[in-house]
Amino acid sequence: MTLSVRIHDHGGPDVLKPEDIDLPDPGAGEVRLRQDAVGLNYIDVYHRTGLYPVPQLPTPIGLEGAGVVAALGDGVSELRVGDRVAYASPPLGAYQAERNMPADRLVRLPESIDTQQAAAMMLQGITVEYLVRRTFAVKKGMTVLLHAAAGGVGLIACQWLNAIGATVIGTVGSEAKAELAKAHGCHHTILYNSEDVAERVKEITHGAGVPVVYDGVGAATWEASLSSLARRGVLVSFGNASGAVTEFNPGQLAKRGSLFLTRPTLMDYTVSRKELTESANALFEKVLDGAVKIEVNQTYALKDAAQAHKDLEARKTTGSTVLLPDG
Repeated sequence: MTLSVRIHDHGGPDVLKPEDIDLPDPGAGEVRLRQDAVGLNYIDVYHRTGLYPVPQLPTPIGLEGAGVVAALGDGVSELRVGDRVAYASPPLGAYQAERNMPADRLVRLPESIDTQQAAAMMLQGITVEYLVRRTFAVKKGMTVLLHAAAGGVGLIACQWLNAIGATVIGTVGSEAKAELAKAHGCHHTILYNSEDVAERVKEITHGAGVPVVYDGVGAATWEASLSSLARRGVLVSFGNASGAVTEFNPGQLAKRGSLFLTRPTLMDYTVSRKELTESANALFEKVLDGAVKIEVNQTYALKDAAQAHKDLEARKTTGSTVLLPDG
């Protein structure tokens, strides 16, 4: 038997139910993973509420974790029992003490990165990698707008962008979060609750606007994001923390200066084994050389996942959060 936090129906945090389940032996191409830590991400909320569909109910949710290989299925040759590994990809099921996972979705961890740190950085860190290197390749000297700069993706992105040599404008919800973002490389902060974001961006850029906006918030920041872009700028809409944008007239892109819009997902940027390992290795390199520091600011016992979701949605968390199966 193993602890599994599952949903039987979609809804609020309280639909997350800790249960003991029987786990089958790993199938062909799979490994049994004994998890040390599970990453908490906003995409988990989308799966819990039904905004993003799940294959079936009941199901454990979660897409990120790290631990030790405990058993091998048939045909697995690249991993060994005892290997320390991490992942940030389907299938759903990270909210378990042990799980079976396709071996080709796992990456070995460098010795100096522990499993708790890995579970806090894989999904968010690989997201930052593809956003700033591949969706829109940020160059030294550029100025970018980053929403939710004190969040998990935000703090990693601030550091990565700062290492590139970009100027980062970040939106935050409080003075405390502004200080946190600045401590991680954000050059200018905007309090979105009390300031006009687009107006402040234009002030900071002397009227030019920015070539790219990274927006993981969605509906609440949509208008500000479009209005902050320079001519032929790119809006990278990669999340819906405030709700999805339900209606949009593409003609607005032309009206505002021939803008570009993309809605990328991590899964489309890590489709192949090669893309996955190259992205993970780029992240590991940034962490190992000190350019990006991963801070686990909150931990919860896995059985308390419902409370973790409540705090995440109430914007009470900063940086990375992990769930501990043995917590």
